[in-house]
Amino acid sequence: MELVARLYHVTSNRNRESISEHGLDWSRMSVAPGIAGSSRPEKEGSFLCALRSEAPGSVDSFISVNNTGGPVDVWAVDGIDEQMLVVTGEGYSYFPGRIPPDALTLLEQNLSRNDLGPPFNP
Repeated sequence: MELVARLYHVTSNRNRESISEHGLDWSRMSVAPGIAGSSRPEKEGSFLCALRSEAPGSVDSFISVNNTGGPVDVWAVDGIDEQMLVVTGEGYSYFPGRIPPDALTLLEQNLSRNDLGPPFNP
């Protein structure tokens, strides 16, 4: 089994407390809209990305399309089997399961489109 070294998840900062306590769990989506502004989960899982760049499906692209109504956080996700990721028809990757809090590290807080810049060094 090959593990991805580190992936990333971008979400509203209003989800921080829930993520810290429960991890990434799409069934708990209620506090804030999804990054694209959806009021319900688009998939039964969490969207993840591997890059901090302007490429589609990257951390910066999720920050730039932020429609959550406020700032976002970037979480590092460790220990995910890369073969478990599902790619949508639009080219976005998601993990079809819950991700426990001990697999997550809060890297950046309260970002907006104005904070896009050079890659972070986790």
